[in-house]
Amino acid sequence: MAAAATMAAAARELLLRAGTSDMEEEEGPLGGGPGLQEPLPLGELDISSDEFILDEVDVHIQANLEDELVKEALKTGVDLRHYSKQVELELQQIEQKSIRDYIQESENIASLHNQITACDAVLERMEQMLGAFQSDLSSISSEIRTLQEQSGAMNIRLRNRQAVRGKLGELVDGLIVPSALIMAILEAPVTEPRFLEQLQELDAKAAAVREQEARGTAACADVRGILDRLRVKAVTKIREFILQKIYSFRKPMTNYQIPQTALLKYRFFYQFLLGNERATAKEIRDEYVETLSKIYLSYYRSYLGRLMKVQYEEVAEKDDLMGVEDTAKKGFFSKPSLRSRNTIFTLGTRGSVISPTELEAPILVPHTAQRGEQRYPFEALFRSQHYALLDNSCREYLFICEFFVVSGSAAHDLFHAVMGRTLGMTLKHLESYLTDCYDAIAVFLCIHIVLRFRNIAAKRDVPALDRYWEQVLALLWPRFELILEMNVQSVRSTDPQRLGGLDTRPHYITRRYAEFSSALVSINQTVPNERTMQLLGQLQVEVENFVLRVAAEFSSRKEQLVFLINNYDMMLGVLMERAADDSKEVESFQQLLNARTQEFIEELLSPPFGGLVAFVKEAEALIERGQAERLRGEEARVTQLIRGFGSSWKSSVESLSQDVMRSFTNFRNGTSIIQGALTQLIQLYHRFHRVLSQPQLRALPARAELINIHHLMVELKKHKPNF
Repeated sequence: MAAAATMAAAARELLLRAGTSDMEEEEGPLGGGPGLQEPLPLGELDISSDEFILDEVDVHIQANLEDELVKEALKTGVDLRHYSKQVELELQQIEQKSIRDYIQESENIASLHNQITACDAVLERMEQMLGAFQSDLSSISSEIRTLQEQSGAMNIRLRNRQAVRGKLGELVDGLIVPSALIMAILEAPVTEPRFLEQLQELDAKAAAVREQEARGTAACADVRGILDRLRVKAVTKIREFILQKIYSFRKPMTNYQIPQTALLKYRFFYQFLLGNERATAKEIRDEYVETLSKIYLSYYRSYLGRLMKVQYEEVAEKDDLMGVEDTAKKGFFSKPSLRSRNTIFTLGTRGSVISPTELEAPILVPHTAQRGEQRYPFEALFRSQHYALLDNSCREYLFICEFFVVSGSAAHDLFHAVMGRTLGMTLKHLESYLTDCYDAIAVFLCIHIVLRFRNIAAKRDVPALDRYWEQVLALLWPRFELILEMNVQSVRSTDPQRLGGLDTRPHYITRRYAEFSSALVSINQTVPNERTMQLLGQLQVEVENFVLRVAAEFSSRKEQLVFLINNYDMMLGVLMERAADDSKEVESFQQLLNARTQEFIEELLSPPFGGLVAFVKEAEALIERGQAERLRGEEARVTQLIRGFGSSWKSSVESLSQDVMRSFTNFRNGTSIIQGALTQLIQLYHRFHRVLSQPQLRALPARAELINIHHLMVELKKHKPNF
């Protein structure tokens, strides 16, 4: 049907186009001719309108021409007019058939219309019902909001009542005094756990009552009397218990650390007193301070007195200085000097007192040492005394902080109230001892003991002893510097002419210095101190000057050099045993030793080979200035040198070796000097060979008598001593 309608429309358009063309050809634009079968349907065509656009007509025509049925009709030559009429007839038939079908279905259509009308009525009723539901829901929503507001208000009232109930319950619980608390405070011993538990409960109730009274709670008056009576009873029992423990410290031979440990278990007792009865708390604290201060003072005074009895009987005196002569005589009743024992200037095993194992070793027991007839140097006694002081002070400070609930400056003041008299007594004893102490090594070891004990106290978090350590160092440092300056002055004022007979061996003063300096340097390396190094530098300068003054007493330069080398070598060897290889003292003496050794080698080679040395130096100077021709006049001298060296060098080397080994006490040093002398001799003879190779001396007949350098080296090796 759609295709037929399309073909019909296309046919009408073609007819219209064709009719228009025929009219234009036969009759003109407006005429009608006999060839026109029927008028064109131009009823809707308004050719006078501006909207008539021929281009759109062309587009429609072109689109219809592209239709498949139209194309097929044009190809087969169908008459379009006839075909158009046929199509219109078919359309009319179809229309009439549709009308008949509609008439036949009219009852069904009417029934459908009635059903639709009924549905509209039902839907209208539904709409009314839904509208009613909507209005009901709106009213329900407002009721729900009202209920929510009422529920929120009820919740607030409930929370308020619960809060009031909780506060009231706490208040009531805080005010009620249970019978278990009363029975425990009145009847239980203070050492029982339930007494401590109920005491804590009593303390909490007392604090709660005080707080409520401050707020004006009237119910507190009902329990105030009971709590006061219980508090008085508890304070009385606690006071008796703590004072009994404090009085137990006073018993002879009592280890006071045991009662202290017991008190720490009941440290809440003092806290209770501090919060409820400050007068009693102050009484207990004052009694503790008075008792313990007397105990510590008595203990340390007794221990210190017994400890000093096991010190060495022979100690350094003011005449036991580095520069004092061994030949000096004392009075008839004077004690023998310690200088011959080398205990003043030698460290030995004394340095072990600052080793980690010895530093915190158990303290000395004087009666045990006396029974075993053992004696100790002062630094060992000082370590034992101050280690006991350190250990007890740390324990006391921590006990005070924990039991008396103090910290900071309050703990510091309370500690010094307990230990102040003991520390003052110890300082006075040290000051008195140092007045007559001339043992610099002992004082220096005590300084380093204090420095290490101060670090230990810092690690234990006990700052209360800091001021005491500073006071001890303020006594030790000036005394150490004074003793060191006295030794410096003694060396400076030593007159070599009063030292008696002199020899080239190391002097006892330089040996003292070497032992003393190495001792201080080895101790100072652990905790370096610049002031110590400055004083040691002054002492070193004076010792070097002293060595030069003593060397000047020898008549020959060779003896002077032997004396200098022996002393420098001895001091260097002692220093290197204890001090680091890169220390200033080691470097200084190494340079002095090298310089004097080189000078001695030249002095040693001068008698047997002096002529050869002088000629080689003169010849090399002439060659360097370009005056080698002047060597031609030295043939006789050169010949004499060649023959003299060839005939005497072996005996000269043998004599040289023996002389060196007799002159030096250190065989290794003597061997090194001999090796250096032989090496320099080989270098000298090699230079002599190079001078003789000059053209001016090349034809000298005596050159044939020269000793081969390699042969000379082999022979000289035979004279090298081995130790």
